[in-house]
Amino acid sequence: MAKLALIYGMRLLPEEELGELKDATVILKNGKTTRITMHLIEGSKEEIEATFHESVAAFFDLYPEI
Repeated sequence: MAKLALIYGMRLLPEEELGELKDATVILKNGKTTRITMHLIEGSKEEIEATFHESVAAFFDLYPEI
């Protein structure tokens, strides 16, 4: 199996200050680009943590071969 790289970013901001959320772009070594969908989780610290853990588990469920 090829060595993998998981790309992610996190930042906590006051909910009322959010304006717009856009996809991120990654440039591959071959010059091609790919997009990464950014996800927004709102709630208390406990709600954010629980939803984040569920989201990561669901992400890897999409790739049962790894």
